[in-house]
Amino acid sequence: MTARPVPLGSGATLWAPETVTDAPYNAETPAAALAEPLTPAAALFVREHFGVPRTDPDTWRLRLDGAVTSPLAIGHADLLALPHRELDVLLECAGNGRTLMSPVPPGLPWGQRAVGCARFAGVPFAGLATRAGIDPRTVEIVFTGADSGTVHGRRAAFERSLPLAVALHPDTLLATHMNGEPLTPEHGAPVRLVVPGRYAVADVKWLVGARAVTEPFTGVFQAEEYVYTASRGTPEGPVTTLRVKSLITAPEPDTALRRGRQALVTGRAWTGGGVAVHRVEVRAVPLEDADAPPESPESPAPPGATGAARANGAAPWHEAVLDPPAGPYAWTGWTHRWTPERPGPYRLQSRATDADGHTQPPHAPWNTHGYGCNPVAGVDVVVV
Repeated sequence: MTARPVPLGSGATLWAPETVTDAPYNAETPAAALAEPLTPAAALFVREHFGVPRTDPDTWRLRLDGAVTSPLAIGHADLLALPHRELDVLLECAGNGRTLMSPVPPGLPWGQRAVGCARFAGVPFAGLATRAGIDPRTVEIVFTGADSGTVHGRRAAFERSLPLAVALHPDTLLATHMNGEPLTPEHGAPVRLVVPGRYAVADVKWLVGARAVTEPFTGVFQAEEYVYTASRGTPEGPVTTLRVKSLITAPEPDTALRRGRQALVTGRAWTGGGVAVHRVEVRAVPLEDADAPPESPESPAPPGATGAARANGAAPWHEAVLDPPAGPYAWTGWTHRWTPERPGPYRLQSRATDADGHTQPPHAPWNTHGYGCNPVAGVDVVVV
């Protein structure tokens, strides 16, 4: 993968996304940008299925039809004139981390950086739905992007549906701005859907249509792609809510740390559905023990440590300090201070637990398409 520096003026430089595929263009957020509370638009990961369609704000229209009393169409200028709201939202591709699974499922070979957090401004979809008059028999709203192509041998537009209650939630936005600026083409300009707390496949880009339906939608990106199948411990069906997850932003992989000198371990944690991150735990495992079987939940933890430790002396977990949350849908920063006492290679690990009690598992939960990968995070370092 390659990265390109993006000049920001006054000598500042920021790394652009690191290319995973060229056609269509797909790219990961560079590691340095993950340390920022808000991911710069120029650095945020990019997911395309068919390339960027041609869109012009002056001619753009969103049509809302289907099972409604009064179908309507609205232009870009009229949408901008409506009341907006602003939210910090974690975006994660459903396939993020796919290459951590064994065996590796087919699909884009994402590492762990198809993720970022941005501030979106937009109009709640519920307002337009009220104007159109949703039929009481409606069960879902199908959202359509301007992009289309051939999938499984047939032509299809990119479409995903939301349960009616989710579509009408006041935080489901027709977004026009990101980080205070108009959306860029690769991120869905002029208008994209933003559905906080769900995997980013729900955030239909280059939005041109919304259709109320009285039966569950079975389009290709709803029933064939972006679904959990042959899952181990996951109900089958479309991917929906983000899973609890963490990542380590510092130190970088292969960093040399000094024995007896305190090191600052930092990272990000998030979860879905507007649920708060409750706890992040960190530990340092000698590399030769890093792939040992997971500890038993019943094993006692040493004083001052959280979680369990195996009776054979596995490294204990220690609770990190959480930053104040930036909002119900943003990621949460965390820090932990570690003073290594012995030289050698180590794997720093982090695991998050949300307010509903969900905790990252030791290993990636496997499924046919490689979605929802959220194992304990790890970075290898060496103590000298």
